[in-house]
Amino acid sequence: MSEYFSLAETAKLLGKNKETLRRWDREGKLTAVREPMSNYRVYKKEQVQNLFAEFFQTDITETISNFVKPDNEYKVLELFAGAGGLAIGMEQAGLKCSALNEIDKFACQTLRKNRPNWTVLEGDIKDFDFSEYQNKIDVVTGGFPCQAFSYAGKKLGLADARGTLFYEFARVVKEVNPPICIGENVRGLLSHENGKTLQGMISILDEIGYNVVPVEVLKAINYNVPQKRERLILVGIRKDIDLKYEYPKPYQKIYNLKDALKKGDLYNTDVPKSEGAKYPKSKIDVLDLVPPKGYWRDLPLEIQKEFMGGSFHLGGGKTGIARRIGWDEPCLTLTCSPAQKQTERCHPDETRPFTVREYARIQTFPDDWEFSGSVAQQYKQIGNAVPVNLGKEVGYSIVNFLNKYYSFLNSKS
Repeated sequence: MSEYFSLAETAKLLGKNKETLRRWDREGKLTAVREPMSNYRVYKKEQVQNLFAEFFQTDITETISNFVKPDNEYKVLELFAGAGGLAIGMEQAGLKCSALNEIDKFACQTLRKNRPNWTVLEGDIKDFDFSEYQNKIDVVTGGFPCQAFSYAGKKLGLADARGTLFYEFARVVKEVNPPICIGENVRGLLSHENGKTLQGMISILDEIGYNVVPVEVLKAINYNVPQKRERLILVGIRKDIDLKYEYPKPYQKIYNLKDALKKGDLYNTDVPKSEGAKYPKSKIDVLDLVPPKGYWRDLPLEIQKEFMGGSFHLGGGKTGIARRIGWDEPCLTLTCSPAQKQTERCHPDETRPFTVREYARIQTFPDDWEFSGSVAQQYKQIGNAVPVNLGKEVGYSIVNFLNKYYSFLNSKS
């Protein structure tokens, strides 16, 4: 078994870029060595894992809170609502859900089953007119999928983005005219088309009368989520409002997989039993050999070669392959399927993927939130969701902004 992590593997594990690791090497914080066989720069596993533990096993006393009570009843219109991760978070932060739009029929069944009082607009967003909500909604939210659109010249207009889901997001914001709108997306939007897609989105929001707050990527582990997921947040403030929006403050306490699945601070019971996907015997035989926090490089060399096939000889860390999560670390980002080769998420003790309820716990859904459709559909809904606790903290930041806005309006009247 290998005693070393490559530069790429170490960077991925610690969530740092390679330049940071090289600087740490110069400063003596994490020392690289030459791997005896290949002469590549590598890091001793023990040293990396000790540093990892410093990052993620912290018992710092909680000192901050983003909690703020709404001064009024604030209403949300949510687009691309999925199975409700963001909507539940908003609800927990004290915001009232006026309506949600979602195209996936199973996700709509999930929303209706759990919140019969919510107005669920099922179908393609293009087919809905939202002007009935004009000036009646305080925040429009939505996790629009990232799609490229032609970026002609320096300024991209709303019409140029027609046919994309961001166009629909912006159209609804224009129709509804809320004080604030929040879009969320994957981190990759920052670099998509060399940043031009994001620039296009910002110029479209500018055209329809919204100033965009400097974009930030929020790490879910900093917001009471036991998972290393990141979401880019795009905040637009209507141009007639001269108030600063502040992102939720990160917490210092980091929760790990044990906090997600066992009774403790996050949940007051162990995770409920539920259905889950299963591995074929051939995969079980391989993953049985992987220790908690280990992955394919921890397999005997011959099995590595057989399991990895042609990719064994290619570069890159591929740290998600044959990956078993450890109890004392946050889970890696969940995907729409719990047993994809490139993004394996194996249970720490048992050789199996996480069950549906374990998946939901890692995304901080309440245990009483039921998912509709087949097991595969349920995994997809959970894997696509915004973690509920992250949604709640963003919700508090919206409440904080709206409290200030309406207080300012009242002082003028």
